[in-house]
Amino acid sequence: MLKAIKRIYLFAGIYGVLVLAPMYFMERQAGIDAPPAITHPEFYYGFIGVALAAQVMFFIISRDPVRFKPLMIVAMLEKVSFGVAAIVLLSQGRIPMNMFLGGCVDLLLMCLFAFAYFKTPSYQPQDSFKNAGQPQLQESF
Repeated sequence: MLKAIKRIYLFAGIYGVLVLAPMYFMERQAGIDAPPAITHPEFYYGFIGVALAAQVMFFIISRDPVRFKPLMIVAMLEKVSFGVAAIVLLSQGRIPMNMFLGGCVDLLLMCLFAFAYFKTPSYQPQDSFKNAGQPQLQESF
């Protein structure tokens, strides 16, 4: 099961990088495809940077899902935030269908992340960590 969970997060990270990284070079095209032109590029590039940071988080989780299980909650929030926003914005006629479909992909990934969260065992620290902070008895000869 852990192998499947690792693959879910690895896939999400790779997919996200492939979708997001080209956006660094598409600011002008974004204004053409969805007018008006971007008037606050700091928001545009800030979004891409934060979203790419989330992909790094997915790569980290994919390396050791048990240890990084708490980050899975953050990953689910990252996915549901855009998915729900896409539903609301489409219902208001404020985004095109292709943007809505992107939100649906995020909701699908959020469901996979939730599945992964509930199937991932909790982290159990090693014995050496359990005794941390407790005085150690030393024998003298």
